[in-house]
Amino acid sequence: MEKQLSQPLFTWVCYCLAFVFLTSGIMKLVASDFKVRFAELGLPFPELALFIVAIVEVACGMLIAKRFYLHLAVPPLILIMLVALYLTKLPTLLHQGVLSFLFEARLDIVIFVLLLVIWKNKG
Repeated sequence: MEKQLSQPLFTWVCYCLAFVFLTSGIMKLVASDFKVRFAELGLPFPELALFIVAIVEVACGMLIAKRFYLHLAVPPLILIMLVALYLTKLPTLLHQGVLSFLFEARLDIVIFVLLLVIWKNKG
């Protein structure tokens, strides 16, 4: 039998995830370092991709903080996390090995798992 998160715990998980995505999205909008990072990933239209990711992170982060429309807010963030793992951490796995990959990807994996937790407990 699967157990649901208690309401206070669910709320705190939402606040923590909202904090991560709000700060990440805002930093992508104001720090020029991210333009260089996105350009180095080889994405087409890196500045547009950066802007879209930042706006999605901020908007979905706000929705998660208020616990509104979680069924719409969580999937784009899961996609962003999967793409981030693929583009930024997978090369570490391929070139430096499993232990380096696990170390570099640890926070991304935790955020991804917490997104799945709130997705499962959204109801």
